[in-house]
Amino acid sequence: MDLSAINPVLFVAGFLVAATPLIFAALGELVVERSGVLNLGVEGMMIIGAICGFATAVETGSPLLGFFAAAVGGAVLSLLFAFLTQITLANQVASGLALTLF
Repeated sequence: MDLSAINPVLFVAGFLVAATPLIFAALGELVVERSGVLNLGVEGMMIIGAICGFATAVETGSPLLGFFAAAVGGAVLSLLFAFLTQITLANQVASGLALTLF
């Protein structure tokens, strides 16, 4: 295997492009943790949003409508997490992991 054909600059640029959604999620989690909430369901919320957005965009043919559906899907799961942890006072770790596995 010839690794000398890999351009390091393009490799790092591709890595940063692929990691951008995870960087945004990590920044959001950092802000949330500063407030005292441990949200381990961030990845699950992102996945649900992506699924809702993709399904809506494919069915309607409108990327803009898919974008809004992704935002609504992620927000609904976020509201479920907020209800579980803040209203019913469920365990934050268990609720976050359950939403991610969901």
